[in-house]
Amino acid sequence: MKNIPTIQRSASQPKKLADLCQAHQEWVSAPDVLTRLTRRLSTTLALETQLGILAEELGQIIPFDSMNYRHRINRQDFVFSTGMGGPHRCEYRLNLEGNCYGTLPLNRRQRFSEEELQGVETIISVAICPLRNACQYLAIEQAALTDALTGVANKRALDEELARCNQLAQRHNQQYSLILCDLDHFKTINDNHGHVVGDHVLRMAAEAMERSLRTSDTIYRFGGEEFAVLLPLTGGKDARDVAERLRIAIGNIRIDCGDTTLSVTTSCGVATHLHGETTEQWIARADEALYQAKHLGRNCTRVFASIS
Repeated sequence: MKNIPTIQRSASQPKKLADLCQAHQEWVSAPDVLTRLTRRLSTTLALETQLGILAEELGQIIPFDSMNYRHRINRQDFVFSTGMGGPHRCEYRLNLEGNCYGTLPLNRRQRFSEEELQGVETIISVAICPLRNACQYLAIEQAALTDALTGVANKRALDEELARCNQLAQRHNQQYSLILCDLDHFKTINDNHGHVVGDHVLRMAAEAMERSLRTSDTIYRFGGEEFAVLLPLTGGKDARDVAERLRIAIGNIRIDCGDTTLSVTTSCGVATHLHGETTEQWIARADEALYQAKHLGRNCTRVFASIS
């Protein structure tokens, strides 16, 4: 058997450990705002939570009436706001290592003094690294739920949102509708014009659909040339109208392919959530409506028969 080496303890090691414990206690109990802010921000990577902590700690040193934060992460606007207005304003761009991690304006009724502005800058300088980390973490989370080609949400995001909406519909008896849209004869586009053009068609279709939706509606790439649209607080008749608007928007797409102009159509299937059904049953009914639209000639919308 091999001899197991023993760890030699130096005479100074107990003192180093004692110093470490003392340093930790001082850090945990430090009363100054910068240490406390650093300690609190290190407990979370949730950007909204961090901004709430920043607002709370900042307000104890430099009073303000409102704090707002805005940053665009992966094509999505992140907005945080607390408090109400005020005519006097100071605004900061949160720049670090050549990158911007949002803008942070403060408003209040009285003008900020130079000393207060310096204080705000000092506190922001401590908070910016944790805020940068939270922004990057949120970007990674969003990327995992985003289709790389079209930039819209992916099927994983759809599955999560359908489960959430299913619970809300059951609990609060709210109406949710689902639209499945499938681009007609898309394989022919890839075969005749190549996948580069096919990818361009998918991106343009996603953009056209996004422009046709309300801000409360969400589009997802369901797979291949198929998209899903989730409509909160929307019944069957209104959902059909939205599907028709999407169908027309996609039908208006024109792509110059040199000697020809390429257009595309889509078929849509609509299903409104029924009380007691699972998300799988809900998707299956929308898929059945989409199949009927395909079977009846394409470039049309069909609603599942149980919807009046």
